[in-house]
Amino acid sequence: MKPSKTSKQWMREHINDPFVQLAQKDGYRSRAAYKLLEINEKDQLLKPGMILVDLGATPGGWSQVAARIVGRSGKVIALDLLPLDPLSGVEFIQGDFREDAVLAQLENLLQGQKVGLVISDMAPNMSGVASADQARAMYLAELAMDFAVQQLEPKGSFLVKVFQGEGFEPYLKLMRSRFVKVATRKPKASRDRSCELYLLGTGILE
Repeated sequence: MKPSKTSKQWMREHINDPFVQLAQKDGYRSRAAYKLLEINEKDQLLKPGMILVDLGATPGGWSQVAARIVGRSGKVIALDLLPLDPLSGVEFIQGDFREDAVLAQLENLLQGQKVGLVISDMAPNMSGVASADQARAMYLAELAMDFAVQQLEPKGSFLVKVFQGEGFEPYLKLMRSRFVKVATRKPKASRDRSCELYLLGTGILE
């Protein structure tokens, strides 16, 4: 089957993307690394010695950035349904973070410690049906927020990718009801035509 015009266009954009080229040069597994780097430069989320969880981590661009900054005294735990090639300084759990067996593995790694930061760059496999894709993306964001509220220490932070569209405003409202402060971020590495945004929640509301 021949590649569609859309897939050919995507491949051209991908190959010519300066962030893709930069990721290859700098040794990052994905261009997404620069989204986290830019947000971290502004908000100072990542700190040496921090414990954090990366949801939907594969292929590992965000975990790479996090592990480098938190250092050996910190802990990066990556979770994904898909396998993740080993990364220095990253402990990986493969599975659905809603399942008891996966949560038990997480608890074992945490050893009673609370998490300082939960990051989620998750997105569903796109079907091309905009309404369905948007609904699935927001559902993943809701799952990530529920997880974060359960795992974070009181002053912890939650960074999540969302897409503007149906369900965005209710999600933002819910997030503001759960976190002391909520900020919106659109890093330069997010493609201009993409409706993706990142929401940053800090401090769990009791």
